[in-house]
This record gives sequence, structure tokens and C-alpha cells, in this order.
Amino acid sequence: MIRSMTGFASVAGISAGQSWLWEIRGVNARGLDLRLRLPDGCDGVEGALRAAVGAQVTRGAVTVSLRIGAADAGAAQVDMVALAAVLDGIATVTSAARGRGVAVLVPSATDILGFRGVWTTDTAPGLSADLIAAVTAAIPRLLDDFNAMRTAEGAALDVVLTAHLTAIAADVAAARSAAAARAPVTETALRAALDRLRTAAPDIDPARIAQELALIAVKADVTEELDRLEAHIGAARTLLAGDTPPGRKLDFLAQEFNREANTLCAKAGSTALTAIGLSLKALIDQMREQVQNVE
Repeated sequence: MIRSMTGFASVAGISAGQSWLWEIRGVNARGLDLRLRLPDGCDGVEGALRAAVGAQVTRGAVTVSLRIGAADAGAAQVDMVALAAVLDGIATVTSAARGRGVAVLVPSATDILGFRGVWTTDTAPGLSADLIAAVTAAIPRLLDDFNAMRTAEGAALDVVLTAHLTAIAADVAAARSAAAARAPVTETALRAALDRLRTAAPDIDPARIAQELALIAVKADVTEELDRLEAHIGAARTLLAGDTPPGRKLDFLAQEFNREANTLCAKAGSTALTAIGLSLKALIDQMREQVQNVE
């Protein structure tokens, strides 16, 4: 079962007279980029958090934040010192603007309350041992919820990627048929070219002609490309069914898929085979876009 790198979860609670809220978000990234936003005094929590995330997440840009406040919502109040500083600043800006003939809007009381530090909530001077224990104990639940969302999105990605692989396999089978149908036409064209060459230059060494014709036939053969495409399809299906995060390996395989499709188009030599090669390239591009979401 694969997981998506995209996910979100939150866990909240109250302990020792203070409320707390964990939030975790994940988005796509080439490797694991863990960013923590924790209040001061959470050194012990940080260590446990890094260890827990590192054990369960291998890829993605993951941001984890912890907010702590007073459990009593009525404890919020206006900080008069901060308010005075904001009002002085507004008065200074307004006066300077009017002196230059610039009209400015007067902020409302709601706007002023939105300035940092004006509207505050009483909090304990430090983080108690009980609070630290409570938020630390909530980390496993936070990651369980996070992984549940990532797993659900991964299941949807699995369906999409499997469908892409099925379509690619169908194109590879069609390419084999087109290559087989191309063979008699190619042989006829080569024989006609050989007859013209013998007529125009009867003194050319027949062995040299045979060597050149064999080289042309080898260069036009697409069997190896189709065999490798089938091998890549099998490898991708094995990765999707595995227990380890396959994102990096799937990304590499998608590049190999594209390389073989490019070579197939270069060797096509027929309209039918070229059309199949272009269809393969489109399917591979679509698959690769989805692989970027896989952990």
C-alpha cells in the first residue's frame, strides 16, 4: 500500500489549566524536509517529535506546529502598553500623510485589536511537567491521523497508477503487433534498395552490402525497447504492491519508461508505430506527474 506525501491532521486538548493544539501538514518534496514550530521550553518535546516523525515519514515537506494558550477563553484582554504604542504609531502615520496631502483611512477598533500584542491571552509563565507530558503523549495519535489521510490518498493514487500501467502495457502489446506488421514492408523496401544499388554499382562487394543491410535491420529493431518497457511495468507493479515507500524508485522508473519510449519513436519507421510511441510518451508523462505525489 502506498502513501501520498500530502496530508493534514490536528489534535487538541487541555492540561494543567492550558489548552494545546497540535497541527501537522505534509506536501510534496524530493526528500524529508521537517519544519517544527514549537513554543519556547519544548526542547524535550522536540526530540520526541523528530524521532516519531522520522520513524514514520520518509519523504515530503512536513510542518508540525504546537500552540498553547489559557484554557479559559475569558482570560483574553487588551494589553494597554501595546495598545498605546499602536495608537501612537497610527497618529504619527496619519499626521505625516496629511502633511503631504495624502488621505489615509482611519483603522477601526477591530483592525487595531488585530495588531500583534494588543489582544492577549493570559498564559502560565512556563510549561508545566504535566502539560509537557500531555502534548508528548498526543504525538502518536497526531501521526496516526496524519498517516490515515496519507494512506487514503495513497489508495486513490494506487488506482490511478495501476490504470496508467495497464494502458502502457496495452500500448506495448500494440507496438509489438505494429513492429511485426512493419517487418515485411521494411524487408521489401530494403530489397528494392539493394537491387537499385547493385544496378547502379555492380562492382560493390556483396559482403559489404550484406553487412550494411544487417546494420540497418538491427538499428530498426525495437524488440529490446519493448522488452525493457515490459520489465519496467513489472517492476512498477511490484513496487506498488510492496510494503516500503516506493516514491523515489517509481520516479526513477518513470524516467526509464520515457527513455525507452523516445527510442521507440526514433526507430519507428512507420506511421502506426510512431503513433503508438507518442501515445506511450503521453501516458508516461501522466504517470510521472502522479508519481511525484507518492512517498
